[in-house]
Formats: sequence, structure tokens, C-alpha cells
Amino acid sequence: MKKTSLKVAVVLLSGALLCSSCIGSFGLFNKYEQWQCNMTSSKIVNGIVGLILQPVVGTICLTVDALVLNTIEFWTGENPVTASTQVVKGQDGRYYTVKTSKKGYEIIAPTGEVTLFVFNAKDNSWSMVQNGITKEILHFNADGTIQANLQNGETITVTNDEAGLNQVRDAVLNDQNLWAKR
Repeated sequence: MKKTSLKVAVVLLSGALLCSSCIGSFGLFNKYEQWQCNMTSSKIVNGIVGLILQPVVGTICLTVDALVLNTIEFWTGENPVTASTQVVKGQDGRYYTVKTSKKGYEIIAPTGEVTLFVFNAKDNSWSMVQNGITKEILHFNADGTIQANLQNGETITVTNDEAGLNQVRDAVLNDQNLWAKR
């Protein structure tokens, strides 16, 4: 009877630990699932290949997620697999790498120059970090307005809507204070 009680307690404790809210995002498995569902234009072919691959590849992805990647995500706050990376063609015709994370964005120019756009939740603001220099770009005010910092050092307070965006755009273009030029 005591052995049964111990086994039940171990199972319940294990279940409580596994079902807690810190299990992670399972980014690797989700990326595999997305790839598997969209590998061809035929749902039938995707389903057949999925039936063949799922027992092996799905099990490996779930195991790596549960034991390694979700642990990293728990301790660092970011899952290395869920960070999104895209290559974007700029207005100058060159290609830029944009990496998305929970902290913000990292943009790598074709020259290798790195620019970070970081959100500071404590100050409720976005900053740009370039060559080790941090410049606050905008700050969300408590009253719902936005304080935008222009390139020439001036600030402008606008509403958080399309009209406010147009005011900032006009202020930037009228003063020729562009954040990025061709």
C-alpha cells in the first residue's frame, strides 16, 4: 500500500511540475509543424510525408524543446529558435538582415554595421543603439500621447494615431532630419 502511495505521489508531483506555466513556447516543434504543413501545395502530400516523419522528427523536436530550448527560454527569457530573422530589401536596393526578439530588433546592414532598436518596458520607450551610442527615439507618455525625439534634438508630442504619425513625418521631412537616407 505504501509503495502505491509513493508512486501516486511521484506521478502527481511530476504532473504538477510538467503542467506548470513555465513549460516554454516549443519553438522548434512549432517551426517543424509549420514547415511540414506548408512544404508543398498539396495537403495530401503534406499529410503523407507528415505521417512518415512525425514519429521520428516530431519526437526529436519535442524532446529537444522540452529538455534544452525551453530550459534556455526559462532562464534567459528568449528561446533561441523563436527569434525571427528576415532579409529585407531596402530602398537603396541593398539587403538588410532584421532579427526580431522579445527585446526589440537588430538590423544588420550589408556593410556589417549593426543597429539595435530596443524597447525599455520600465521607461515605456524605444531607443536606437548604434556604435555603442544609445538615443531615445520615442517615449509613450502616461496620458496616451507619444513624445518623439527628432534628429536635431527637438522633441514633439503627438497623439497615438495616424494624425500623430503624420505630424512626426512632417516635422522630420520639413527639417530634413531623416533617420535613414539613401
